[in-house]
Amino acid sequence: MKKILTKFLALSGVALLMLSACKKDGTLVTSNGGKAGTLTASTTTPVLDHTKLGDTSAVVRFTFTKADYGYSAAIANTLQIDAASDNWANPTTAVLPVGTFSQGYSTAVFNNLVLKLNLPAGTASQVVVRIAHSLSANVKPVYSNVISLTVTPFNLTSWIYVTGAFSGWQNPGPNEDSLISVTGNGIYTGIINFNATGGGANQFLLLPAKKWDHKYATNDNTTPSSTITYDASNNLNAPAANGQYIVTANLNANTISFTPADYYSIIGSATPGGNWSTDMFLKFVNDGNNNWVGNFTLLAGQFKFRQDGQWSNSWGDVSPADGINATDSNGGNINATAGTHTVTFNMAPSAVGSSAVTTTTYSLK
Repeated sequence: MKKILTKFLALSGVALLMLSACKKDGTLVTSNGGKAGTLTASTTTPVLDHTKLGDTSAVVRFTFTKADYGYSAAIANTLQIDAASDNWANPTTAVLPVGTFSQGYSTAVFNNLVLKLNLPAGTASQVVVRIAHSLSANVKPVYSNVISLTVTPFNLTSWIYVTGAFSGWQNPGPNEDSLISVTGNGIYTGIINFNATGGGANQFLLLPAKKWDHKYATNDNTTPSSTITYDASNNLNAPAANGQYIVTANLNANTISFTPADYYSIIGSATPGGNWSTDMFLKFVNDGNNNWVGNFTLLAGQFKFRQDGQWSNSWGDVSPADGINATDSNGGNINATAGTHTVTFNMAPSAVGSSAVTTTTYSLK
């Protein structure tokens, strides 16, 4: 009997120890899977105005309630914006500061977020917005309700300026040659007529503003140049052969490239000599509108446009003449009165020989 009692007491002690250990473990915490917060917007039609790029006030503000996982947790919140038709395949995102449940965006910042969706500038588009709540990379996020917005983004067009031997190293001014980045994505392009005078080298520089404080140059000495560096010591080199080139400067990758470009002129009885033998060359305007422009003193007569000084691609006035549309050499000659005129011909940049004859527009003023 004594042995049985001893064994009973021993087993009872073990059980008490186990119960005591269980109490020390505390309460087991489990997640309810996550209940997303509710998102609201200050407006569903934010107005993006280019003139307010420097205004830091919020053009739209998003406010949401905290996600609930059933216990206190550090939750990462991310604003997601996507084109309405994209079904969240490629949203642009903005991570929100921890503990922030209301976030406003200025015109510049929100326009930039929308531009990342590759929506057309100047056109009203539908976008959708939501908040993604996440505990960790190993836990599937939960999403708030979706809000639809109507936005009209604008392009963040910017320029860099080009000066060099081809322009006599003139000081940057209002008529300085330039390269354009229509969307402000750091890639600049344009057509430059490199034609160093006096047999000089086709050297040049890129200027971020119309002043000499800073420049994009190079640290190598190759011809043509292939790399660009901010405030480097050596001038850039264009191709050795004079001519018009499509220049592409990528400030993201610090590269520059050159492609021989088609160019355009007018020729006819209205040009000097009046014998259809003298081309008067147009200059490409790097403003994103694809216009070739020239200011000429013309004779009373007629003319046509042609590409690369050849008749294989040429443009006359559409018959019947409307003074606006130009087509290939089957079109009629364009009439000109004697005097000084601004001639404009619309044609996008293209590599030499790659453009095909097409109907386009022109003006004679």
